[in-house]
Amino acid sequence: MQKVRNYVIMIIVLFSLLGITIPAVSQDYGFFNSPESFFGFESSIEIGFFGFFYHKIQFSSSGTYFDYVKDGGQDVWFPFRRLSGDVLLGSRHRLIFLIQPIDIRTEVLVPSTGLSVDGANFDVDKPIELRYGFDFYRLSYLYDFFKDPKNELAVGASLQIRDAVITFSGEEGGIDQLRDERDIGPVPALKFRVKYYLNDYLWLGTEIDGIYAAGRGVTGSTEVSTDFVGAILDASLRTGFTPRPPVDVFLNLRYLGGGAEGTDTDDPGPGDGYVKNWLHAFSVSLGVTVR
Repeated sequence: MQKVRNYVIMIIVLFSLLGITIPAVSQDYGFFNSPESFFGFESSIEIGFFGFFYHKIQFSSSGTYFDYVKDGGQDVWFPFRRLSGDVLLGSRHRLIFLIQPIDIRTEVLVPSTGLSVDGANFDVDKPIELRYGFDFYRLSYLYDFFKDPKNELAVGASLQIRDAVITFSGEEGGIDQLRDERDIGPVPALKFRVKYYLNDYLWLGTEIDGIYAAGRGVTGSTEVSTDFVGAILDASLRTGFTPRPPVDVFLNLRYLGGGAEGTDTDDPGPGDGYVKNWLHAFSVSLGVTVR
């Protein structure tokens, strides 16, 4: 609850500062940019809530295919935030850096069907602490087919770095057990973005990053089995309002899904390195862009 309160305070303060400074800003220049400059900058922040339609995970080929939504406390909404910055190079080229924290922590009772994770068989009906941390950082390039500085039709590519920490902490036979999986790795993807003004103030947009890959190398690692598959899809629809040219305010609906399945041949154990992790999630957020 404290985290939610902090996010609300942050966005109220941000909008208050914008309300104070916007009248003093020229419509031609904005906060950071000059029309005479080859370089430009935009910064965006989104704050809202995040939930899961579906999320299951399994560690080791003999492990439980655990349902986080049904049995792991992910049947509620969680705070959501996202930060990004665009570097504009002329009228057509953009570099985008994104920071997306995802850190879901819950405490539940082990279901009556049991829970086995990398050889640890957690005691039924005993408390277990779960963490699903999957922060990611993304660097993207976009080429805009429109010279128009307002409207955008752009395609490009992304390199996403996952920073995963997944833990199960409970008891087996009355003895404390901890199973954790930690991984940092690259995930390539394709990118597409559109922004179209309906009039001088209202606009619609979409942004999509995604890929499906199978095998070694293309999935971001060479130390996996040949049947390893992975996928990501980060797709959003947004509608926005531009009160003055330096600022956009928007409502964003996002689908975030994907996962991986196969064997990590370099896994140190315990367990045999097999993982199966698939999720379908969504977020609803209010955002602001300053340029």
